[in-house]
Amino acid sequence: MKLARFSRIGFILAAAGSAVGLGNIWKFPYITGENGGGAFVFVYLITVLVIGFTLMIAEMLIGYLGRRDSVTNFEDLAPRDKHLWKYGGFIGLTGLIIMIFYSPVIGWTFHFVLVSLTSLPSSVAIAETNFTEFISIDLGSQVFYHTLVFLFVTTVVARGIKGGIEKLNFILMPILFITIAAMFFYASTLSGFTQAWDFMFAPDWSKLTSASLVTAVGHAFFTLSIGMATILTYSASLPKDSNLVRSSLIVIALDTGIALLAGLTLFTFLYEYGATPSAGPGLVFISLPTVFYEMGFLGNIFGFIFFVALASAGLTSAVSLVEPIIQYLVDRFSFSRLKASMASGLFFYLFGMIAILSISKEYGHYFTIGSMNFFDWADFVTASVMLPLGGLIMAIFVGHVMEKERVAAQLKTQLGAVYPLWYFSIRYIVPIALVVVMLNLVGIIEL
Repeated sequence: MKLARFSRIGFILAAAGSAVGLGNIWKFPYITGENGGGAFVFVYLITVLVIGFTLMIAEMLIGYLGRRDSVTNFEDLAPRDKHLWKYGGFIGLTGLIIMIFYSPVIGWTFHFVLVSLTSLPSSVAIAETNFTEFISIDLGSQVFYHTLVFLFVTTVVARGIKGGIEKLNFILMPILFITIAAMFFYASTLSGFTQAWDFMFAPDWSKLTSASLVTAVGHAFFTLSIGMATILTYSASLPKDSNLVRSSLIVIALDTGIALLAGLTLFTFLYEYGATPSAGPGLVFISLPTVFYEMGFLGNIFGFIFFVALASAGLTSAVSLVEPIIQYLVDRFSFSRLKASMASGLFFYLFGMIAILSISKEYGHYFTIGSMNFFDWADFVTASVMLPLGGLIMAIFVGHVMEKERVAAQLKTQLGAVYPLWYFSIRYIVPIALVVVMLNLVGIIEL
């Protein structure tokens, strides 16, 4: 089946929409401050260029040359053992499994859009109680928001590349960019901006450990949406004669730039109003609502704008997470876009319901294995095993399986003098780094 084609700007926005997600806005700022501020940023940027840039080009190359779904691309491009390499394409399942817990989290942002307009918490203690009760007791609201995400994502992907995914990103990505930029410029006028700058960029080399290096590699890898066949699937719809290197650099610049601007903005607000930074979801759903309350009516406006932007980032990423498996069903089984979208949507919707129940106070124990509930297991398995494994498969495939001449013919001119370094990186540096990250994340080695 012939794929619809992205426009060049449509691809950039879609790929950036996939890369820029919830993790950029709350995870990156916190791990930066926790791991040495400017020292970590320096290591992270080097990692993005060496690991992220290298692997993104490799993934784009597979999609661009194959022009089909991920399974078919691996099968067609493998010069030998095609019947085995086709299974490499099943890395596309990773995004669908991520959606099991990602959809409920997007639902949380919907909830906080309303909270920002109605009942912002007046203290961190109240905010923490409200958030805990919401995710552990208020099952009705969570199911409602989760249903909205399912309906929205399924409708968009059912409309296809041009009518759904590209159009969505043409609307939501500019909203996200403008919102983050506007909040950043306002934050830069506040006295807390200097503290935020020091928190994120003043190098504290004493906090930079070997574990920080692993964190930098892991986050650079995950934040760019590499290893789940999203970039691969989108690249299959690129126009002919597209410059893969230029497209990769633009996506990486947008992704990293938004993470840095969001971090400076959020921590400026926290320092300006005396709030304490907290890790993970607590930063966005506990600390920040309290800060917005302290701003008075202006805080209601900022809170509304911020959570709308956060929801936008989540939705553009969500669409990209399910697209690889939809394209697989369309190409390999001749499903209609609607049928493939419904099948994929119902999968993450039904298992997402289990994820919601697993973090609830009443039903959580039914869906807990060992020390983790179903929600946490889905997060752990995708982040610690499936994503880095997907990246490793692509690095080995491009660096050691595909014909050197075919890779060089496509990329040597675009990369110029950098091509030998890139090829060495995809063959040796990236695989070794990903193996180390995987072994560290699953606890086999500790750095």
